[in-house]
Amino acid sequence: MRFVNKFLIGMMAAILIAGNVTFAESISEFRIGVLGGENASDRLRSNECVRERAEKLLGVPTKIFAPADYNGVIEGLLGGNLDAAWLGASGYAKIYLTNPNAVEPVLTKINKDGSFGYYSIGFARVDRGIKSLADMKGKVFGFGDPNSTSGYLIPSIEIPQGGYPMKSGVYFKEVKFTGGHEQTIVAVFNGDIDGGVTWADGLGNWNDGFNSGALRKATDAGLVDMTQIREIWRSRLIPEGPIVLRKSLPESVKLKITGMLASLPSIDPECAYGFMAGEIKAIAPIDHTDYISIIEARKLKSK
Repeated sequence: MRFVNKFLIGMMAAILIAGNVTFAESISEFRIGVLGGENASDRLRSNECVRERAEKLLGVPTKIFAPADYNGVIEGLLGGNLDAAWLGASGYAKIYLTNPNAVEPVLTKINKDGSFGYYSIGFARVDRGIKSLADMKGKVFGFGDPNSTSGYLIPSIEIPQGGYPMKSGVYFKEVKFTGGHEQTIVAVFNGDIDGGVTWADGLGNWNDGFNSGALRKATDAGLVDMTQIREIWRSRLIPEGPIVLRKSLPESVKLKITGMLASLPSIDPECAYGFMAGEIKAIAPIDHTDYISIIEARKLKSK
C-alpha cells in the first residue's frame, strides 16, 4: 500500500530526530484533546501513558482534555487551545473546511491485517428479533455524535441510499443522538433503543468486539456482552481518522510527538492498545489527500 514506505521512512526519521537531538522548545505546555464517546475517566486513563511520554519527551507540562462531545475537541483545535488529537475523518473534515491552516494530519492506525480503515457497524439486541435494517421499521435508531464519521456522517448517507430514510417518523419511529459510541452501545444493550451504529475494524471475533474499536473497548470495560447483540448493517470501508497536530507548533515539537506516537506499538504495546482502542499493527504516516473523499461527503451533507 502507498503508506508502507512512508511509514518506514517517516517513523525512522522522526524517531531518530526526536530521540537524539535536543531542541530549544518554544512552548510552555502541550495539550492533548480526546474525543467523546466514552466516559471521561476511561478516556483519561486510556491516554495517560501518552501524556506521560509526551511530557517527558518535550520537557513541558502535558495535559489531557476530554470534552463531553466531539465538538469540544474540534473547537479546541480550531481555537488553538489544543495541540494534538486523534480525530475521526469527519471531524478532520470539519476543521479543514473551517480553517485549512489549523491542523495537519500526521499519523493514523493500521489494523492487524495491514488495512487502513474501519466500518460503521449497525447492531441490535438478539432478543429483539432484528436481523437487518428491514426489521427496524417503526423502531428507534441511535447515532452517536453529529461530528462522528461512523456514528453519523457515513451511515446518514449510506443508509438512505439503501432505501431507509433517516427522518424520524418516516421509516424509523425515531432517529436520535445518544451522545457518543459508548452511550449508543449501552443504550442498545440495555434496551433503551432498538438499534444503533458504532465503529469497529471488522476484524477478529465478534464476541471480542472485533480487534479494535468502540465495541472492543466496551467489551474490555464489561459494558456489553457481545453474545446478546448482533450486527444488522455495515458501511463501506471508511478511511481511518488521523492523529493531527496544531499546524503552528514548532517543527521540533511535531517531529518529537510524531516519532513518539509512531513508535508506541513497538516500545509500549499496552499503551498503544489503550490509545488506539484495541489491537493494531502500527501507527503510520498519513496526509491530507487520504481524506478528500470524506471532506467532499461532509460538503455534500452540509448542503
